[in-house]
Amino acid sequence: MDKIYVTGHRNPDTDSIVSAMAYAALRNALGDREYCAGRLGHVSDETQLVLDRFGFNAPERIITMRTQVRDLDYDTPPALSAKLPVSRAWTVLTADRSIPAIPITNDDGTIYGMLSTGDIAASDMQAIEHPHIDGLPVFNLLSVLEGRILNDAGNLVDTISGNVVIALPQSCENLLFNGRDNIVLCGDQPDMIRRALDLGVECLILCQAELDEELRNHPTDTCIISTPFDAHRAVRLIYQSVPISRVCRTEDLECFHLDDYVDDVREVMLKSRYRCYPILDENEHVVGTLSRYHLIRPRRKRVVLVDHNEVAQSVPGLEQAEILEIIDHHRLADIQTGNPIYFRNEPVGSTTTIIAGMYQEKGLMPSEKLAGLMAAAIVSDTVMFKSPTCTQRDRSMAERMARIANVSLEELGQQIFSASWSDGKSAHEMLFSDFKDFHIAGHDLGVGQITCVNSAHILERKAEFLEEMHKTLKEKDYSLMLLMLTDVLLEGTQLIYLGDEETVRMAFSPEAKGNVVFLPGVMSRKKQIIPALTAMWG
Repeated sequence: MDKIYVTGHRNPDTDSIVSAMAYAALRNALGDREYCAGRLGHVSDETQLVLDRFGFNAPERIITMRTQVRDLDYDTPPALSAKLPVSRAWTVLTADRSIPAIPITNDDGTIYGMLSTGDIAASDMQAIEHPHIDGLPVFNLLSVLEGRILNDAGNLVDTISGNVVIALPQSCENLLFNGRDNIVLCGDQPDMIRRALDLGVECLILCQAELDEELRNHPTDTCIISTPFDAHRAVRLIYQSVPISRVCRTEDLECFHLDDYVDDVREVMLKSRYRCYPILDENEHVVGTLSRYHLIRPRRKRVVLVDHNEVAQSVPGLEQAEILEIIDHHRLADIQTGNPIYFRNEPVGSTTTIIAGMYQEKGLMPSEKLAGLMAAAIVSDTVMFKSPTCTQRDRSMAERMARIANVSLEELGQQIFSASWSDGKSAHEMLFSDFKDFHIAGHDLGVGQITCVNSAHILERKAEFLEEMHKTLKEKDYSLMLLMLTDVLLEGTQLIYLGDEETVRMAFSPEAKGNVVFLPGVMSRKKQIIPALTAMWG
């Protein structure tokens, strides 16, 4: 069963990670077991504190939604050992004509080569021109001929070599074989059998014949084998008993791995002449084969987006994924879908509030630990209910979750916002712990936010923040870069800015100077900072 990933936005905050976890848990509890929470970035100190308090691990990190080889319906033919006879490979290849080639492996499951029907046919043609076999394993020969060894000398031989000779009355030109370097096939012909034993040929194959007692005790080093097949069929089978390793292609192999991206695979295939390619796992073991037709309609990854609906904030490679649902509380942005989807967008302060309501709608109560996690996410995203985005519904849902979890919202909020900053963290880490890119009317900007209970202490590191902001401004060619130090106790934001100072004065305060200005009552990036810039630039 393929996973359906539930992901929040890049540089995820607590609400983004918890809403993904809560929604995946809801769908799994309803019987949809394939839902899996994911995250798109580093877990902040605040989020980690909340996860640790309620006993959760962070979701797995998702790097991209680009289609990979593992997402394709690739073929899984048997991967045959290089030691097996060619006849076994022929049986596999002819059983399913849609498979152009099969992988050949070493004893440890790693790739040895590739084998097609064309490779076997080419080998057969060479055998017609040069009817000599070297080092043929006796085990392979007995298996293919359904044969048995008739003398003790034969049991001491592991491989045989020689020219293949049919010594039948109808084949007079082959009756006068000489020397030991021969593999002789004959029927019920005592004189011919005796001659072969006297010469000490490498191997004597009796076709639909038995060996009388006198000849069975004849002193010889010849390996004597009996087969139920006639001589002409036995000859063909002898050549099919050679190990696959002698026939398969081993040079210039082009292999793909499960994690390879289909875009890259397609480029390689366009420059290659092969019809079929082996697929390897992370341990270099063969797991299947890939052909060009597998790339025509690849199976895309499936994803549910929570806490965002903007391409720039979503997982890289989203254009190659299938979006199933969006659950969000932000403005409508630019994501497009090929099919109708379930879209739920509500004007509340936290996406977790929406998902808590969905638990209620389904008549399902979250576990005590999950309820605590959801309460923490609502408190975090509403800045302890002081954000202008906060609604009575946010407060009511947070209180309901807190009752289920038996926790205090006040104590939880104090713990959360005390964890938002640390003297041990670098300015870079703090700046990008909750950072988002925006594009407004031809202007690119970045806005970071740190929610805290002592903005004055953090502001002492203004020079460090400005240095990091200057680097990012030049690197990404921003028009403006902002860092919000949102103080829960002061109920306002210390805004550190870099770029067009006149824009900051016009949008927020005429008193802006020295790269910092206090904005009383400003608690929300999406409802107060971005709308102000949009109104001015738009």
